[in-house]
Amino acid sequence: MDIRAALKEGMAQLRAAQIPSHTLAAELLLMHALGRDRAWMYSHPEESLDPAAAEKFLALIARRAAGEPVQYLTGKQEFWGLEFEVTPAVLIPRPETEHVMEVALARLGERGIKIHMDTGAPREKLQVADVGTGSGCLAVALAWELPHAEVFATDISAPALEVARRNAARHGVADRIHFVQCDLLSSLENTDLSSVRTRHTVPASAQGGSMFDLIVSNPPYIAHNEADLLQREVRDHEPHAALFGGPTGVEIYQRLIDQARGLLRDRGILVLELGHDSAEHVRRIFDAQPAWTNVAITMDLAGIPRVLVAERAR
Repeated sequence: MDIRAALKEGMAQLRAAQIPSHTLAAELLLMHALGRDRAWMYSHPEESLDPAAAEKFLALIARRAAGEPVQYLTGKQEFWGLEFEVTPAVLIPRPETEHVMEVALARLGERGIKIHMDTGAPREKLQVADVGTGSGCLAVALAWELPHAEVFATDISAPALEVARRNAARHGVADRIHFVQCDLLSSLENTDLSSVRTRHTVPASAQGGSMFDLIVSNPPYIAHNEADLLQREVRDHEPHAALFGGPTGVEIYQRLIDQARGLLRDRGILVLELGHDSAEHVRRIFDAQPAWTNVAITMDLAGIPRVLVAERAR
């Protein structure tokens, strides 16, 4: 079997299984099985596959036809121009979440530049938190973009944090990211961050206060009763703790906003990814609290309200 024949066979099997984007999926899986890029693959269509590579490719095709996401089969996904390891322990990063990055960096403005433009002096260190970090895509991308930032990445899942740690090391930012296992921001409330830096654990007796310049989160926001509406790839394979936010899907926002209110400094920024039809509900939470100002909602490329940003006013 040569490359052309293998690709045609893979496409045919995925098409018969009604897999969306079957052509792209077959290409990615063949590239993974061969350890080659797309340019090489298409410039060598008559190259014969060795038996081991052919067997690996057809096994991957069978698993994709059964519903497993391509990203879990290849173990990787691109986000913000960076390649991330992904496993079934973490949510697969989506292009929509890049809007969180765009909004966060835009709202930071000059604070996101590591020097003062008027004097050239180094800017004060930024303190950033990523809540529900999963693969670490937001935490790592923010550390990459903000070399003067110290990032605290939280997740309730220990296996997810292990994936995030590996991604931080992969991109050379592990020395500026502290990974904390906790529910939302609970372990960072009333806390001295030095205890997190040194031990990545937080003593109950630690005392602290407003500490963050930026908090971002892509929280679970799907309603439990909407599970049947999800693609089987999502419903059957991605971690439910990262998907489902409660009976209506919006339950987590109130807790997260309340915790962030006590942890953000004056003019500190909170950026939240929004779930389907959640914008009005989340906006009302902010409208009911005078502690917030400059609240704005950004649409994604499909015209869906995707990101809410607000600033802490003290």
